[in-house]
Amino acid sequence: MPFRVNPETKNNLMKSYIQISTTTETREEAQKIAKSLVDQKLAACVQITGPIESTYRWKGKVETAAEWLCLIKTHESLFKKVEAAIKKLHSYETPEIIAVPIVKGSKEYLKWLDEETENLS
Repeated sequence: MPFRVNPETKNNLMKSYIQISTTTETREEAQKIAKSLVDQKLAACVQITGPIESTYRWKGKVETAAEWLCLIKTHESLFKKVEAAIKKLHSYETPEIIAVPIVKGSKEYLKWLDEETENLS
């Protein structure tokens, strides 16, 4: 049986949407990163939540810190630009910058994400 493309999702087959997360030491730093990414059209939306508690190993020692979490909605094709922008603004020596795929989304939301991010063509 041949593969059939749903006409409602056909236009999004070549686009991969992702959510990138990073954490910051302060709310102000998170806000600065969020504004920069949205201003540059590298992200359609950045949600900031916190403070959250993070426990991690750093330079051989277990640490616990209050941090602010940024959830960044964008296209996979913009990951390297988003990563570079975060590194430029971030105060951490090794900031968390990880991405997970957005496997489903409403047609309207994904259309909006397309309209509010850098032109991919």
